[in-house]
Amino acid sequence: MTFWTYRRRDNLVGYLFVAPALLGSLAFVLIPLGMVGWYSLNEWNVLGGTFEFIGGENYKQLLADEKLRDSLVATAWFAAGLVVLNLSLALLLAVLLNLKLRGTTLFRTLFFSPVLVSLVAWTLVWQLMLQPEGSVNGLLGVFGVDGPNWLRGETTAMVSVIVVQVIKNVGLNMVLFLAALQGVPAPLYEAAKIDGAGAWRRFRSITIPLISPTILLTSIITIVGSLQVFAQIAVLTQGGPGTSTTVLIYYLYQQAFQFHHFGYGATISVLLFVIVAALTLLQWQMRRKWVLHES
Repeated sequence: MTFWTYRRRDNLVGYLFVAPALLGSLAFVLIPLGMVGWYSLNEWNVLGGTFEFIGGENYKQLLADEKLRDSLVATAWFAAGLVVLNLSLALLLAVLLNLKLRGTTLFRTLFFSPVLVSLVAWTLVWQLMLQPEGSVNGLLGVFGVDGPNWLRGETTAMVSVIVVQVIKNVGLNMVLFLAALQGVPAPLYEAAKIDGAGAWRRFRSITIPLISPTILLTSIITIVGSLQVFAQIAVLTQGGPGTSTTVLIYYLYQQAFQFHHFGYGATISVLLFVIVAALTLLQWQMRRKWVLHES
């Protein structure tokens, strides 16, 4: 009996096709995750050249770290503000652009173009605009409004970072929503109009259910992205004033690369991974309650 049967050759071809993806996941995802978990159990002093196993001490420090609590609060505020504002604005823009009015192609380009701009360049420009003598306060001055020092107030600094990030990435979610809206069958709206349904009722009963899979996708992408924001914080506020904008990933950076506590930094990264995984899993489980055809 021949060893290389047709079925085995067919299976081998399949394994060869998926091998690059599996090897990439192993080399760049699974092994680094395992190494981070190992580092979190050690105290690694790069400058001193020491690497000492300390077990769960870093996790005990994590539970008692008051600055970490402040960081979690800042992260929650940033994520909530970003997700609500981004998704709401993206859906509103998509609905308006879906009306097929004159000039919509130009506006699509304008709203999406920030997505293509370099993140650091975008943030540096906004840093200049948000200075006390910057163009934002200059524009407010035209209307007789004395603008604040946006990046030095605890509330205004957080608002500024959120708005800068929303304007940067709202175009991506807008395009996803627009594609979903264009896939909604027009006869459904016509039938609803005949039955006397108003614009809001049609939006609530037809549009939202039919684009709910896209809403799920954009919410997962936006929430995960909000927990990984770093460049905007580093350029605009450096976590200040105080710790008002020190989100979790920036606190991780401070501990690992400024204070050289690499073991504790790895522990914070484990916490971040758990939070991202838990939120993603929660959204995935809740999809059965509101995403169409998922019940």
